[in-house]
Amino acid sequence: QRHLPPQTWTNSINQANKMALLAWAKETGIDLVQINGQRRYGGPPPGWVGDPPPVGTEVFIGKLPQDMYENALIPLFQSVGKLYEFRLMMTFSGLNRGFAYAKYSNRRGAKEAIAAFNNFEVREGCAIVVCKSTEKCELSLDGLAISVSQQELEAMLRQVTEGVLSITLYASPCQKQAQLAVLKYSSHQAAAMAKKTLMEGNMRLGGVEMRVDWLNPDLKQKLQSCKEKPPSSRVQGSKCLGVPKQAPLSPVLHNALDHLNTLCQRQYLGTPVFLTKCIQANPNGWLRFWCRVVIPGCPVPFSGFTWVRQDGPGRSGHEEAKVAVALQVLRMLGES
Repeated sequence: QRHLPPQTWTNSINQANKMALLAWAKETGIDLVQINGQRRYGGPPPGWVGDPPPVGTEVFIGKLPQDMYENALIPLFQSVGKLYEFRLMMTFSGLNRGFAYAKYSNRRGAKEAIAAFNNFEVREGCAIVVCKSTEKCELSLDGLAISVSQQELEAMLRQVTEGVLSITLYASPCQKQAQLAVLKYSSHQAAAMAKKTLMEGNMRLGGVEMRVDWLNPDLKQKLQSCKEKPPSSRVQGSKCLGVPKQAPLSPVLHNALDHLNTLCQRQYLGTPVFLTKCIQANPNGWLRFWCRVVIPGCPVPFSGFTWVRQDGPGRSGHEEAKVAVALQVLRMLGES
């Protein structure tokens, strides 16, 4: 029995429709880009000016014939509104996986697509499903070792995924002596790509295998009913962490800014520049900041998250965040 090489075998599947797709793309000038199991048009399309469309402009398309491609689907879905992006999920053999996403330039286009094409027969006997896309942007990453810091997790995620906006650590509600991270991404596409990468890569951090999934609404509510874990604290075994305790500032912490400035001057590294952004405020007075310290003589900036508490009325917390992140940088440099 003769076995075909894998590439020859995959090329031979659905060859007529693949050739029709190539001819259509050449004739229309439409550029299709395939990355990690999905083929994409647009995002943005040629000539697009301005920000991406808002939430509520994307539809999910299901029950597609697996041998149907963009040369049939894009003209169909463009007939009811201007497409910003079209994503067709693909198998390694070149067949589609039976579903796709179409993002329109406005919400009206998405509504028109649902009205026109839900239960529409793209072929005789092949009715497709078209509904509003949930556009999930949050993942849960469970099973993290309690020794893993927010900085370590952020560094790993930025190496293997794109578009991560925030990382929030909680005590795992399912496992003892473990952490759960909630990862928020810039878009549903970025989150879906991150989920695929993390699942297929069997990622490990601290020697422990992590489990990734879409953030379940019930789990999200349960986590929000617990107090969020400050990055510097450790899980004490309880399923809900208590309110972060305000520790008195040590002389080292008070002098961290001066110490860092002095160190940089002594090493001829230039004056540190601090960027701080408050991304969360808890009712108990705790503020969560994203911070970045740029030192001219260092090739890579220091980035991370920190918790601080407003020190007196009229204070924004930015100065406290600068002090806290300066101390973290000093620790990284072995100076504290």
